[in-house]
Amino acid sequence: MSQKGRLFVVSTPIGNLEDITQRARRVLSEVEAIACEDTRQTVKLLNSLGLKKRLISYFQPRERQKIPLIISLLEQGRDVALVSDAGTPGISDPGFPLIRTAIDRGIQVIPIPGPSALTAALSVAGLPTHRVLFLGFPPPKRMALKNFLLKIVEEEATLVFFLPMRKFKQFIEVALEVLGPREAVLAREITKVHEEFIRGKLDNLTLKITEDRLKGEATLIIKGK
Repeated sequence: MSQKGRLFVVSTPIGNLEDITQRARRVLSEVEAIACEDTRQTVKLLNSLGLKKRLISYFQPRERQKIPLIISLLEQGRDVALVSDAGTPGISDPGFPLIRTAIDRGIQVIPIPGPSALTAALSVAGLPTHRVLFLGFPPPKRMALKNFLLKIVEEEATLVFFLPMRKFKQFIEVALEVLGPREAVLAREITKVHEEFIRGKLDNLTLKITEDRLKGEATLIIKGK
């Protein structure tokens, strides 16, 4: 039986292309193909590295449709890299179904660590990090969000959310109702030109955010109970 290929889960820059690691650069240059969330974003990264590779579009909600193709390559002995648009695949990004399938098929899955909005924001938040609860993207609807937060109102760990900025005001309104005016940090545009970390009580954060900054995604960190 021929040796199976390896699936590399490769972290890529979350904004500043200089944050690519030497190991990630080498792995991307050596694999047979790259499964990526958005081929346009990955092409930009590869161009900056002077690389050309076979790309396989692998995005939610159609990611399961591409699993057979990727697994087939791996079982033929070909190495494949998995990347997201930014940061670490599988962390509130496409990846879990493919990784789970590869593990179940006896395929080696290798992490290539690097940039992550989660750890980058936590590292400079100035809030306790000895115990952290990562909650990903919260429910978009107000009532579902309220019920979601009610389940963690007694949680003592520092809370971390990924948040679309278009939902920022609604989230703060509901969070104030459920959690109260806790200490928080909003991390925006991490590693980019307009990077900023906005600190204060939840009820003060909305006063510090102008309409022109309600774009993209951010990491919101809230102190536990």
